[in-house]
Amino acid sequence: MTLARLWTMLAHEQGGLLTIARLARSLSISAPAVTRYVDVLSSLLLVRRLPPFVANVRKRLVKSPKVYIRDSGLLHALLDIEDFHALAGHPVGGPSWEGFVIENLLATAHPRTRASFYRTAAGAEIDLVLEIPGFRRPFAIAIKRGLAPSLGKGFHSAYADLAPERAFVVYAGSERYLVGESTEVIGLPEMARLLANPGALK
Repeated sequence: MTLARLWTMLAHEQGGLLTIARLARSLSISAPAVTRYVDVLSSLLLVRRLPPFVANVRKRLVKSPKVYIRDSGLLHALLDIEDFHALAGHPVGGPSWEGFVIENLLATAHPRTRASFYRTAAGAEIDLVLEIPGFRRPFAIAIKRGLAPSLGKGFHSAYADLAPERAFVVYAGSERYLVGESTEVIGLPEMARLLANPGALK
């Protein structure tokens, strides 16, 4: 029963910060017990804890990992989302797409690629930071569900902090084009193909 409740709570937290203490209070169990449950789910490849990127910047960084249920179908089942129409109107729609993109990109990336996210206390954020072997600087990836993605101040501030190798916006469309001077909007299949062939990123 406790594990089932934890599953549902994690589904509602899709793409959010993993706060062990709050989960423990809600479940009326100890924080170490929640950590053990999440460790097991992570070991079984059912849950992903995306760690924060460690950067040498003079800003206060978020230190908690983000949490995702890795299988989108399982996520939707836990939340009783039966079809695309229901998903489109559900608050988890955006986080669901975010988790789906992350899983597909990491499935094709170099196996030694390190994945994380970047967020400061002031709101600068990049959804996915990839450190790919053979590149000195990380890649910055924003994830947007819509067909006309736009980038806010938080992304531009994070971009200035990290000075990434390249920056992309992965969205639900298929066209590829520049937004601003240095960031490419790109569909998920094409981004996955790029990561499968790192030479194409140079």
